[in-house]
Amino acid sequence: MSYPYLSDVIKAWTGHDLPLPLATFGMFVALGALVAGALFRAELKRLYEAGRIGPARVRGADVPPQDVVSDFMVVVMVAGVFGARLFHILEHTDQFAADPMGMIFTRSGLSIFGGLILGTLAGMVCVRRWRLPVLLDAAAPAMMLGYAIGRIGCQVSGDGDWGIAANMALKPDWLPAWFWAQTYDNNIYGELIALPGVYPTPMYETAMAALCFALLWALRKHAFGIGWLFSVYLMLAGVERLLIEQIRVNPVFNVAGLHATQAEMIAVALIVLGTIGTVILSLRPSTRALSKG
Repeated sequence: MSYPYLSDVIKAWTGHDLPLPLATFGMFVALGALVAGALFRAELKRLYEAGRIGPARVRGADVPPQDVVSDFMVVVMVAGVFGARLFHILEHTDQFAADPMGMIFTRSGLSIFGGLILGTLAGMVCVRRWRLPVLLDAAAPAMMLGYAIGRIGCQVSGDGDWGIAANMALKPDWLPAWFWAQTYDNNIYGELIALPGVYPTPMYETAMAALCFALLWALRKHAFGIGWLFSVYLMLAGVERLLIEQIRVNPVFNVAGLHATQAEMIAVALIVLGTIGTVILSLRPSTRALSKG
């Protein structure tokens, strides 16, 4: 069962039909942003008070880097939402040509990688303008946790990010049926899904992102070079999405004879970039030690 609006949740739980047209997807995205922002602020504060990073430079004055997190999050979120919508349109150009206004203002259909790319670029502009130090490493765990929470919104609202038809013959006996297949009744698209249902991929992504967050959080005190933890984040984000794309329904593009979805192509690029960054930055301390000897 899906609950596109808060009123749907209240009606299911209490039986009361209240006029509360608040989108559950947006509520979880907002919750994810708030949690990620709080975690990001706490990590910057820890690094600043430990003397590992210096102050940020805002409007000609030096301020603790955690004090600019609110402004930073607003810029990144606005750019992220724009990027998510833009990449979704690029992935469904036929639908955009048929109904451009409908695609722009639809309540569903966002590309997480589009949000990641434009949000990161906007963040880099803030880093340069405010002279923010070690920003990406401090943000990596928070970004992964925010993503995990946001995917709960996809699951609850039934926004179309589900998977292909589930193969019940492959389901382990010990696994609950609802974790293997769902029909997303009352989903925001109004789409009827035949039994036994489709793979609830948002649930799988929430679980995988939570595990990735736990790993990033455990590694946040690493001794490698600046940018190493963010490289690990890129690698994990790419692997997670590449795996989930194998059971999701997305348009497939033909690029130089290779057939892949937009998300698969971006995921591979993230894995490559993350792997290169992780390896190079892992070697730097040893290289410095050898040069000193």
